[in-house]
Amino acid sequence: MSAAEPDVPGVDPTVPSVARMYDYYLGGKDNFPSDREAAEKIIAIVPEVRETARDNRAFIGKAVRLMAEQGVRQFLDIGAGLPTQENVHQVAQRVAPDTRVVYVDNDPIVLAHARALLADTPDTVAVWGDVTDPAAILSDPQITGHLDLGLPTAVLMSAVLHFVPGDRQASDIVATLRAPLVPGSHLLISHFYTPDADDPKVKAGQQVYRATKPGALAARSLRQITDFFDGMKLLEPGLVPVKSWRPESELDRLAEADLTVPGLLGAVGRLS
Repeated sequence: MSAAEPDVPGVDPTVPSVARMYDYYLGGKDNFPSDREAAEKIIAIVPEVRETARDNRAFIGKAVRLMAEQGVRQFLDIGAGLPTQENVHQVAQRVAPDTRVVYVDNDPIVLAHARALLADTPDTVAVWGDVTDPAAILSDPQITGHLDLGLPTAVLMSAVLHFVPGDRQASDIVATLRAPLVPGSHLLISHFYTPDADDPKVKAGQQVYRATKPGALAARSLRQITDFFDGMKLLEPGLVPVKSWRPESELDRLAEADLTVPGLLGAVGRLS
């Protein structure tokens, strides 16, 4: 992309976007110089952030495949980010071709790319929405016309809630999105975690993210993230670093989950 000539109207290429920074971590090309500059600052602070982004994508893929295998045929992916390989609809529809998917994001570039990708995929749509207004998401006619929340549904919030600075607000968002779910529904969350809110690396990373579109990065505790799943049964292995969620390689299976350092935790809860 050219910083001087954005491809999508309404985009300020001088303001870093977390979606485009994430795309850069994954090796994508859908980002501007401002995104790359901010992302490189994070990489300098946390060199493993690229690997963590890949681990998060792998976590989503494994979890979506498992939920589809367990009979979930509807997925609501909030804060979906830029399309990449092994997107939610591709993974789920490989298990069950009739699976219906809605991607929700507030980044115009994300929506433009997603809609282009999905032009010939009628069971999958991309809709504008903001995680900070969950009631509007649930009442959006494009979403209610595509999904029947009276049936088991998977709600995905991957690496999005930590851009909501208020703890009460984040809890209310999850509660609102969980409220209409019926038994058999699932909730997937990955979230930035720290055992020490005063960790210098955490503080430095938060300073970088203050200049992005969300303007914040909230590092929450194990208890705070666990509380998002209150009343749900966590699928094994529970809330763990995304790399440790049902690892596929022998080396990763032998590695113990380390909760003594900041990282990205992930879990899937099931509503009985």
